[in-house]
Amino acid sequence: MKPSAQIAIAAAVTAAVVAGVIARPYLWPGGETKHAHVVGQASAPAGPAIYYQDPDGKPFYSLTPKKTADGRDYRAVPRGADISFDDPEESAAAAPTGRKIKYYRNPMGLPDVSSTPKKDSMGMDYIPVYEGEDSDDGSVKVSPGKIQRTGVKSEPAARRVIRTTVRAPGTIQLDERRVSVIAMRAESYVQKVADVTTGAHVVKGQPLMEIYSPAISSAAAEYISTLNSKVTGGGEGAYGRGSRQRLMNLDVPEAAIVTIEKGRNVPIGIEWTSPRDGIVLERNVVEGMRAQPGETLFRIADHSVMWAIIDVAERDLGAMAVGQRVVVRARSFPGREFSGKISVIYPQIIKETRTARVRVELSNPELLLIHDMYVDAEIETGSGAAVLAVPESAVMDTGSRQAVLVDKGEGRFEPREVKLGHRGEGYVEIREGLADNDPVVTSANFLIDAESNLKAALKGFAEGTQP
Repeated sequence: MKPSAQIAIAAAVTAAVVAGVIARPYLWPGGETKHAHVVGQASAPAGPAIYYQDPDGKPFYSLTPKKTADGRDYRAVPRGADISFDDPEESAAAAPTGRKIKYYRNPMGLPDVSSTPKKDSMGMDYIPVYEGEDSDDGSVKVSPGKIQRTGVKSEPAARRVIRTTVRAPGTIQLDERRVSVIAMRAESYVQKVADVTTGAHVVKGQPLMEIYSPAISSAAAEYISTLNSKVTGGGEGAYGRGSRQRLMNLDVPEAAIVTIEKGRNVPIGIEWTSPRDGIVLERNVVEGMRAQPGETLFRIADHSVMWAIIDVAERDLGAMAVGQRVVVRARSFPGREFSGKISVIYPQIIKETRTARVRVELSNPELLLIHDMYVDAEIETGSGAAVLAVPESAVMDTGSRQAVLVDKGEGRFEPREVKLGHRGEGYVEIREGLADNDPVVTSANFLIDAESNLKAALKGFAEGTQP
C-alpha cells in the first residue's frame, strides 16, 4: 500500500480513536467477541464511502474496495455513518429515559458543546448529556460497563499500624565511657614491662608494668610512719588519713596500697595493674624509660559494648526517635545480626553529605565488632499506634496537592483532598480529608481523574453558552 493511502486511512480512523471507540477492548467477560456496530444500519447511509472496513468489524481498513481471504467484500463506511464499539444491549440499557437533555458535547472529546443536536465536521452526532449526569457536587459519574472494563477497585480506609524501615550505613565506634588511659601523675621510671602488647586482651587487676617513682616512695614512707605511730598508741588521726589519700592522689593502685599497709615496707617498685577488662589499644612503654607526668603509657578499651554511629539522610531525620529498634549487620559477618536501640540523635547536620548521625548501643559479648568497622543498619520508624491509612496507589499526588477518589456508589466518584503522614508497607497515613471506612479507589483512579477533568472543562463551556 502506498504511503499516501496509509496516511488517508490513518486520518479516517483517527476520528474514531479520539472519540474513544477503538481504545475499548474487543474481548468481553464471558468469552464472546463483540465487534464494532454501525448505528442506524436500517436506514440507508448518506454520502459516498470514505473507507472500507472488514465485514466482521475487525480493525482492518482500506481506501478502495477489497475482499477478505475467504472472498467476502469489505463493508463501505459512508461519511454520515456513526461508528460505535459499545454493546448495543448495554447502550440501550444505559440510555436515560424520561430525563431532560442538558446539552450536547463533542463526540471527539473536544471542549465544544451545543444546546441543540448537531453534527461535527465529519458528520458524527454530538453526544447528549442528561440532567444528573453532570453533577454539581464535584463528583464524576462512570457507567457500570466502563467501571468493569477499566478494572476500578475500591478499598475502605482503615486504621493500621504503619512502620517504615529506614536503611542507612554506619561505622562501629568505641563507647567513650569504657576507655581508660594509664598515665603517671609524677615523674617515674619503668623498671619492668609485662608481656602485654597492642591488641592483647587484659582483665582488671592484671599486671602491666613495674615503676619506680621518688614521689610515690616518699608518700609511702610517710604513710608507713603514720601506721607505725598508730601501733605505738599515737593513733592514725587525720594526718594518717591524709597520708593514704596522698598515695591515692598519685593514682597508686589499691592493691599496691594494701601491700604497703600489710608489709610496712617502702617498696622499691610499684606494680601497676589494668583498671578494667578490655583490649590494649596503645602501648607506649619500654623498660628503663622515664615517664613524664601525664604521658600516656597504656590505653585500654572495653569492647563488650560498642556504638554504631549511623548516618541517616536528612529527609528521614523527622522519623527518628530515641528508643527505636535498630538491626545492624556487619559486612564482615554475613548473616549475623546485632540488635540495639537509638540512644542519642546528634543535634547537627553534616553539610557535605546532608546526613545526621544517630547512636546505637550494641552488645558485643563475642567481641566480633571492632571500632571503625562498616555496618548497614535498618531502623524501624513509626509508632505502635494505629492510624487511618489507605493504599499508596489510592493517592493522586500532583506535588503541591494530594487527593483520593471516594466511591460514592452507583458509579459516582468524589475527588477529596487529603493531608498525608507516614508511609510504609504499601500504605500511607491520612491525617485529614477522610473518615473511617470511607471507600477509596485503589486502581484505575487516574482514568477516572482524566474523565473528571474532561467533564469539568465541558461543564465550563456549557455554562459559558447559557445566556
